[in-house]
Order: sequence, then C-alpha cells, then structure tokens
Amino acid sequence: MRSLYISLVSEFYKSRKTLAFWAAILLPLVICGLISFGFYSGSDKILKMHYPALILWMRYIGAALGVMGVLIMPFYVIFMAFSVNNIEHKNDTWKMLFAQPLNKLSIYAAKYIYAVVLIFICLLLFALFTFLFGHLLQILVPDYNFSGYDPSMLLVKFYFKLFLASLGILSIQFILSLIWSDFLKPMGIGFIGTIMGIIAGNVGWKYAYLIPYSHPSIVLNSSTSSKKSVNISDFPIFTQEIITSLIYAIVLFIIGYFIVSKKSIK
Repeated sequence: MRSLYISLVSEFYKSRKTLAFWAAILLPLVICGLISFGFYSGSDKILKMHYPALILWMRYIGAALGVMGVLIMPFYVIFMAFSVNNIEHKNDTWKMLFAQPLNKLSIYAAKYIYAVVLIFICLLLFALFTFLFGHLLQILVPDYNFSGYDPSMLLVKFYFKLFLASLGILSIQFILSLIWSDFLKPMGIGFIGTIMGIIAGNVGWKYAYLIPYSHPSIVLNSSTSSKKSVNISDFPIFTQEIITSLIYAIVLFIIGYFIVSKKSIK
C-alpha cells in the first residue's frame, strides 16, 4: 500500500499542470456555465412552456448530458489516458520509473487509478455544478421552479452510471497509449470507436453492449427511458453494458500490466 500511495502522489505531481488534469475541473465548469447562460438568456421562451419542476430539471440535466455524455466524455477519456502515459513516453522514463525501489504493480496501478480518479472528479463536478447552477438560475430567474424538485438522487445515479460506463473505454485507450507513444494512433482509434459506439448505441443494435465506446450512449438512452416510470430516478445501475464495461476494465488492466512490465526491461 505504501508503494501505491507514493506512486499515486508522484502521478499527481507529474500531471498537476497538464491539460488533462485541469480539463477534469474546467470542462464541467464551462459546459454547465454555458448551458446555464442559455437557460438564463432564453428564460422567456422556457417559462412560456410552463414546465413542471421535474421536467424543467430533466431539460436542464439533459442539455448537459447530451453534450458531455455522448461526445465530450469519451474524447476526454481518450485524451486523458494518453496524457497519463505520455509523460513517460515523452521523457523516455519507463525504465527509470521501474528502476525505483517500488513494487512494479503499484507503479502501474497508480497510473491507472489516477486516470480513474480524474474521470471520477470530472463527472462528480458535472453533477455538482449542474445542481448548483440550477439553483443559481432559480435565484436569478425567480419564476423558474427548480426549487420544486430535488434532483440529487437522479444526478448521482446518472453520473455514477456514466462513470462505470467509461471504464471500458479508459482501459482500451490506456493500453493503446502504452503501446504507442504518438498521439495520432490512440486518438484515431478512439475517434473511430466513439463514432461506431454512438451509432450502435443510438440505433439500438442488440450487440452494442459489446462495444465499450457505445456504453455511454446506451446508458443515456436506457436511463432516459425511465421517464415512463413513476419514479424517474428508479433505474438500475448494474445493467448489461455496465457489467460488460467492468469486465473489460478488469481484463484489460491485467493485460496492460504485462505490456508495461515488458517495457521496463527494454
């Protein structure tokens, strides 16, 4: 555990000034801020629709999820997975890294866990800023009725499920960024995979759950279908695509360790 802790701290200090680190904070802030500005500037049109509190929240949350969940999150995961490993590629420090008196598995696991933590922080901030900006809109536009419904549980379940859905994508891109030091190959494969995943997830292909890049789309589509239920937040977390994502994450984590172990002796 000590080796893992030291390695995690090292990853933080190495990447705290990188774009991947700050994007985890700035992306939620910027996107939620822009959507809130849209709701503020277009309040006259929205108020004419006389939405109940629940539907108003769903429109607001859906605006953020539609932008972030399908497109921005997969591309952020792709870029962030590359960035975490590119630090070693760029400085050619893989051999030096594994020459340290630390457990090799701890060093590798720290990189992967750090990437997972960045995704978790990013999605946690999306949920938090969505909640806070929604109530800020209530203050700025008193005629809104955001205060008539508490979306806390809905936000937690939505974003936690998206977090789990992202782990399969992360695991694939993490391995690709271990194999290739250049940006174009992992990014190109990730881009193609994301487009394929969006199409497969949105058309409802029955085997789409086998494509990790389709998991965010499937999560959004299946979760929003719960509008028909009495309690909109009453949808399952560990669905087929989430279980598949976790299986991908475990299997590819093990494969990635063997790949990075061979790098250490080159």
